[in-house]
Amino acid sequence: AYQCDACGHQPPKWVGRCPECGEWGAVVETTVSGPVVSGRVVSSRAPAEPARPIATISAAPARARPTGVPELDRVLGGGLVPGAVVLLAGEPGVGKSTLLLDVAQQWAAGAGSPSLVVSGEESVSQVRLRAERMGALHEQLYLAADNDLGVVIGHLDAVKPGLLVLDSVQTISTPGTDGVPGGVTQVRAVTAALVSVAKERGIATVLVGHVTKDGQVAGPRVLEHLVDVVLHFEGDKHSSLRLVRGVKNRFGAADEVGCFEMHEGGISSLADPSGLFLTRYSEPVPGTCVTVAMEGRRALVTEVQALIGATVAGSPRRTVSGLDSARLAMVLAVLQRRTERLTLHDREVFAATVGGIRVVEPAADLAVALAVASGGLNLAIAPNLVAIGEVGLTGEVRRVGAVPRRLAEAARLGFRLALVPKGCGPESTGAGPEQMRVMEVTDVRSALQCVARASAE
Repeated sequence: AYQCDACGHQPPKWVGRCPECGEWGAVVETTVSGPVVSGRVVSSRAPAEPARPIATISAAPARARPTGVPELDRVLGGGLVPGAVVLLAGEPGVGKSTLLLDVAQQWAAGAGSPSLVVSGEESVSQVRLRAERMGALHEQLYLAADNDLGVVIGHLDAVKPGLLVLDSVQTISTPGTDGVPGGVTQVRAVTAALVSVAKERGIATVLVGHVTKDGQVAGPRVLEHLVDVVLHFEGDKHSSLRLVRGVKNRFGAADEVGCFEMHEGGISSLADPSGLFLTRYSEPVPGTCVTVAMEGRRALVTEVQALIGATVAGSPRRTVSGLDSARLAMVLAVLQRRTERLTLHDREVFAATVGGIRVVEPAADLAVALAVASGGLNLAIAPNLVAIGEVGLTGEVRRVGAVPRRLAEAARLGFRLALVPKGCGPESTGAGPEQMRVMEVTDVRSALQCVARASAE
């Protein structure tokens, strides 16, 4: 390295004149005694806390504490960890503030420490009205409405809460940082400061985040890296169903899903949401088929409906709701080519799920194919039948994951016949529901033959 004898400046390379003090011939070559960063030697410092053997470190401070909301605890991996920072993002009006107000009330009632809700978008009176409607009034639940980070930290000093809910992080700013509230610089600085305070004081912190038009968390991408848990709150405004989906979780599984129901009195957990995605018919109706979709580790029995319209000239419509349009187009092409009786290239096709759930996994291909074939052939499928499997371009039915869990959920709801890919039945795996008849199918044509026999019986 190089250093000036006169002022100690360390330029990255040798120069005749020191750029710091202007002395000629003072820059000389020296020996590096440590790591160099940007041309400067980094000296060692004593750590604030020395390293200890891992067996002597207690894991008790990192144990999750239940929030009192079972479905949220399911996604978080048991509850909130003291000092953890959770980012909850979702569309405007989906119910983020309602959910977190319920969480704050449950925490205040059962955790033994106060909870603090800081709103940067609403006044305390507006939050009070929502809490009164939900029945979320508790003496240990504190409310504040501020947009300054220093004031928020002042509230933490005064209340000393165990849980902090900040709604939302894009509305908080700090005067010492350039940029407007919600900008990249401000959001990064505010989040980094809140993470530091949460870790230092052991406060479980939940940050509400806005989303962009394509559903991504608004602000810098580093925001998701700074926090410990990232959750997405999803739901259709025209449906009462809401889903909390884990995207990142340092304390548990990141593929869990929690189900909630919005109503006039607020929001409540749905421990058994499968009944929302089924329609009970007095008589079998053509164009319907039931499948079992996996949302994280949860199996949800879902009904798929298909309607085959009239023959039209030109390009017929292919309309979907809750399904993947690309996979529907592929299934229609397979049915057109691999079956003899179906003609779909000039007919309109409408396909949808029941209850507002979105099913995009390949395991629903077989149910979509059977629903379309049922509607096109006017053949009603047996009401106690479920179909699970991925359909390939040659018409084969491919294996999918978690088949035993799917079959167990379908059997619990009363289904007695299942179509699964070859190699997924009890004969191959050695396990399956005793009260359910499981039939292995190799392709779409054999699946249609099984459906015809089951309907005749």
